[in-house]
Parts: sequence; C-alpha cells; structure tokens
Amino acid sequence: MINRKTLTSENLNRKTCRLHKQLLSLVIGCFAIAPLAACQSLGSTPPVTPDDPLVEEPEGLKVGAILPYTGELASVGQPMIETLPLLIDQVNACGGVNDHSVSLVVEDDQSRSEVAASAMTKLISVEKVNVVAIGFVDSDARQALDIAVQNKIPIVSPATTSPVFSERAANGEFEGYWARTVPSDMYQARALAKLAIKRRYRRVSIVVANTDDGISFEQAFIEAFEALGGTVLNKDYPTRYPPEASSLTFEAFEAFSPYAGEPDAVVAALDDQGGALLLTAAYEAGLSQGTPVLIAGNIQPQSLLEEINKFYDGKEVLKGAFGAVPRASGPALDNFIELWKERLGETPGAYVAHTWDAVALLMLAAQAASSNDGALIKEQLAMVANPPGVEVTNICTGLKLLKSGQDIDYQGAGSNLNLDEHGDVVGNYDVWTVNDEGEIKVLEQITLD
Repeated sequence: MINRKTLTSENLNRKTCRLHKQLLSLVIGCFAIAPLAACQSLGSTPPVTPDDPLVEEPEGLKVGAILPYTGELASVGQPMIETLPLLIDQVNACGGVNDHSVSLVVEDDQSRSEVAASAMTKLISVEKVNVVAIGFVDSDARQALDIAVQNKIPIVSPATTSPVFSERAANGEFEGYWARTVPSDMYQARALAKLAIKRRYRRVSIVVANTDDGISFEQAFIEAFEALGGTVLNKDYPTRYPPEASSLTFEAFEAFSPYAGEPDAVVAALDDQGGALLLTAAYEAGLSQGTPVLIAGNIQPQSLLEEINKFYDGKEVLKGAFGAVPRASGPALDNFIELWKERLGETPGAYVAHTWDAVALLMLAAQAASSNDGALIKEQLAMVANPPGVEVTNICTGLKLLKSGQDIDYQGAGSNLNLDEHGDVVGNYDVWTVNDEGEIKVLEQITLD
C-alpha cells in the first residue's frame, strides 16, 4: 500500500519537494495543492467517498498523475513530479480552471509499468480524478489506459513513446481519450536513420527487444534508413532478443557479426531489462570495440549507464555509443526553464517540459469545455493544441482567452504541441553519448518537424 506525503503550496520548496535526497524510502502518493481538495490518507482510516452524505463533491478540477518516484526510473521521474506543483500553483494563482482551484494527486508507479493499472484504478475509484497524466507505459501495460477509457477519463502521457499506442489510437480503441506530448518511437526511428546517414554509416545491423515496441521500431527504422539510401544487413533475419533472458551472448554475436558482412554500426532498440545485458555481452566478447552503437528504445541513458555500472565500467562499455532522446524545443521552453531554475536552481532534465505540457493541455481542455467532465474535456484536447486560434505560451493567458470565448493554439515547452488525429506530436531529439568522466553528454540535435 502506498504511504502518502501531502505537500501544500505553502510548504512546497526545493528541500521538501526533493525528498529523494533524504527520504529515498518514502513513496509519494499525493500532492494536495488546493486546501479545499486535500487528499485523503491511505493509512488505517478508510477513504471517505462522495457517497457519504456528509461530504460534498469537490467542484474543482482534480488532476491525477502516475509517475515513477522510486525504482529504476526514479532519477527521471522525480523531476517530472516536481514540475507539477509549480504548474498547479501558477494556475491557481491566476484563478484556477472553471473558476475553481485545481488539485493534484500523484501515484508512484515504482518504475514498473504493471503497477500503472492499479494506480489508475485508485485514482479513478478512490480519488475521483477528472483527468490523468501517465508517465512511462509500454505495450505490456495497456490495461491502465483501457481502465481510463472505460471510465471516460482523458489521459495524456509526457513519456510514453511506444508506437503501439498510435496503432491502437488509429484503430479507435482509445475513443479520443488518449494523447501524448512526447513523440512516438516511430519518429525516433527516423531520427536514428538520419543520424546514421549523417555519420556515414551506410551498412548497419539491427537488434531489438522481442516485444511489440521493439518490432515496431525495427520496421520503422528499416523503412526510414532504406529511404535515405542505407542498407540493413540483417533485414531479412533481424536479431530480436528476449528481454527476460539471463544471457544474450548469442544475440550479441548475431547483431555485431551478421552473416551478411561487417556493419558500419549496430542500431539497438533496447529495453530496461535486457539492454544492459546485451551491451555488456558484446563488450565481454570484444564485439563492440570499434563498432559504434546507436541506442534507441524507451530506455533512459542514465538508467542504462547505472545498470551497466553494477558490473562493469559503464563508460567503457558505452564507448563509441550514441543515443537519441526526445528534446524539449517548444516556444514556451525558455520561460519554463527560467521558472524551473528560479525555483529549483538547475536545468530541467528529460521529459520535464513534456510533463508540464501534458498537465497544461488537460487543464486548458477543461477550461475550453467549461466542464470537468472527461467526455467533454477529451473533445477539446486537439482544439486547444492546434491551429487555428491565438498562439499562447503562457497557460494563464490561455485560460483567460478561453474563458472569454476565444480559441487558442497552445505552444508548449516540449514542442509546439500540434496533435495529429492519433494524439501524437512530431519529435526532435538530443543525441547523447557518455564522456570520459562517465557522464551523459548531449552532442547535437536532430530536428524532424
């Protein structure tokens, strides 16, 4: 059961918000931003439900978030969580949404996508949230999204990159309740293909996790790379490794020494579980020395480096490797960075700007709908994110215009936030590597939009 830590806007400061530096064992279950909508404790006292005649139904918009505070993705998830009170405070200071303060409930998914379903159920059935921002979800955790759709709860993800969700949206499975502010791995495949050609890697081999996500990336990369004049040596028999395997030496040999000849580089779409194992197997066998690796997949560079460091010197294993992660490049980015530095004294990390955009989009859609009803909010997601309308980068300006009856085109911090018919945005990417000091360093940017 998740223990709760309640933070109000009065006691929110850097020391308190960044509890992970002193209290790594604590799991955040709730941030209560508005006093009128303070969250219940999940202690021995049973939660009070709206059916209780003594309790009034909250009038303000209630935002739920499912993000990793603990586990392998904690270093990425904690800053994502920290941005939410900054946003909610700003919105409440300028009048809230639909003339009421907004409240926030955060559930820790423990960096395990299978936990997302139970967290979603709790947010909907216990906390009675109106909308949800959900972090890292892979194709094996589709139940969480199904629960939201069944309950008519709009969901926006700032970190889920699986192409499978675009396919599901195209099939009508999400009924318009799904969107994301981070690009699909389909765009990452195009970015890696562009990077490979730029670095004069004309003949590559490919290895991916044997999952829906991995295979979707594989197919997208082959198409994009061949369109640019490249050759995938193992196209007919691509290497697909089982994520749950205890040894991947055979797959490492297949990828780095394919039957069709020596590759200029190896493109590797990795998962958290098997990615480090595959790369260390290639390093142990002497396969990766002199052969660049282009790393893709929904894997975070810092998490990968930390996992490899448990067994080897990560900077040696990743020597000559490059990767691509979604880059924040929206019109509102400069203002967001300024606010973040003012409050927290550092530059925001990966997915933080996209998290701001996800919750901003949900609140703007609620104001456009003049309602906290999910079925009405979902109809406005694309309307507030896309042209036509007055371009705005400040959420308070957007809320004011919407309240006056004007249309807006919200320009986010992560991107210009133009949603396509499947709820996707086009992505730009940072190219990273590991330097001689064992640190993740951004080398350049790849622009697709």
